[in-house]
Amino acid sequence: MTTDNPSLRPFHLAFTVNDLESARAFYGGILGCEEGRSDSHWVDFNLYGHQVVTHLDKDKNANPKINPVDGEKVPVPHFGIVLTMQQWIALADRLTAQGVDFVIEPTVRFKGETGEQATMFFCDSSGNALEFKAFADDSQLFAKD
Repeated sequence: MTTDNPSLRPFHLAFTVNDLESARAFYGGILGCEEGRSDSHWVDFNLYGHQVVTHLDKDKNANPKINPVDGEKVPVPHFGIVLTMQQWIALADRLTAQGVDFVIEPTVRFKGETGEQATMFFCDSSGNALEFKAFADDSQLFAKD
């Protein structure tokens, strides 16, 4: 299965943030997401064609758990997008130039193995963990050993 399936519909994800203006600065400014509809308690963003909605929870205290994966400490829960390799490289370069504090620096995981992928992890202004990844060969997305 490839990621350019025309029948694949946009994904919707709603999650909490502790400050909407900081969320706007992160998702709109740092990630470059176009802002959609909003209210005093939520904001829609276009994340690579997918709808992510930040909902205000002033008491939010993000403290992700850690799961070991390929020698790294992966924050859980997390979400993100599987990009093309060209998009991933461009995003990694842009985030690095902006001084984003990575949880896991841009790297290639599972080198030479099934599922080899470029990946990076970072958190938004409310501590929500995000992962952006890419495959040199999209058929590896769901490949098994």
